[in-house]
Amino acid sequence: MTKILLMGLGRWGANHVRVLKSLPVELFVSDMNPKTYEVAKKAGVPEDHFSTNYRDFSASVDGVVVVTPAQTHFPLCQEFLEGGKDVFVEKPITLISAEARQLSELAAEKKRVLQVGHIFRFDTASTWLHEAIRAGKFGRVQMLRSNFSGFKRPRNDSGIMFADGIHFVDLYNYFLGGTPRRVTAHVQDFMGRGMEDASLLSLEYETPQGVAWGIIETNYFLPGKYRELVVTGNHLSALCDFNVSQYKIRTFANKHVTQGLDVKAEEGVMHQVECAPVEPLLAELRAFTESIATREPALADGWAGYQAVRVLEAAQQSIREGRSVTMAA
Repeated sequence: MTKILLMGLGRWGANHVRVLKSLPVELFVSDMNPKTYEVAKKAGVPEDHFSTNYRDFSASVDGVVVVTPAQTHFPLCQEFLEGGKDVFVEKPITLISAEARQLSELAAEKKRVLQVGHIFRFDTASTWLHEAIRAGKFGRVQMLRSNFSGFKRPRNDSGIMFADGIHFVDLYNYFLGGTPRRVTAHVQDFMGRGMEDASLLSLEYETPQGVAWGIIETNYFLPGKYRELVVTGNHLSALCDFNVSQYKIRTFANKHVTQGLDVKAEEGVMHQVECAPVEPLLAELRAFTESIATREPALADGWAGYQAVRVLEAAQQSIREGRSVTMAA
């Protein structure tokens, strides 16, 4: 049986332990705070499979799941990869793209799986949208617009772009097959914590069909919980609500028709798409354990994590310099 070490039992780590215990793996758990064993215990982790020192288990496991503060990702992943372990690391892979590149190169050198927790790739709605875009159902993709917002406690290890905005940065890269050529960012630090708690990203992609414009809004203040995405093409458009369990996507065959000097807006048929109600966290952790067994590369590998961090570094430069930033290919 595959042996997995889970590093970190914070808010999100508690979900990881629940899901990992449902998979056919032998689970070991480590957290510096001994009180978190109660979370592991409720999930069915034996006491001898929990330790405040991860090195008690790291040598004997096949893979490691890193769910610790972002600043710790690089040294931990480096240690595990150098030790010959396959690694799943929550997003962001690192806070610096040079470190993300180093980890990706190390994984390739050691022939290890390195998967990044870009969980939206594993939502069945994302799978449908990705396949529809690649199949040309949308025609030319003109705009992607998303909102990852809601009233909640902010993270302490990064600003909201790295905490939440990165989800849709990665998803846009995944859908469009590359990184944007131009990035513009606007942020605010309303709570005065020294890191942004509201952001608006504008990403300009160059695709074979032409320019596609991406907008990402994030904040900790909007009442409710928003996980929404709009894909607009010249043949088809779609509204996707990731909060919905099954019927997440509605498509619209709307189009603009030129008549002489005028342009008419013709509303087309609306269609509701049924998506299998699979928990994305379960899907991505199952994919990680399967990659350990099959040696197949991860859907969201280290290079995907690297490219997402590159985009956010360009966004940080845009904020510092007050201008749009052109990214290198």
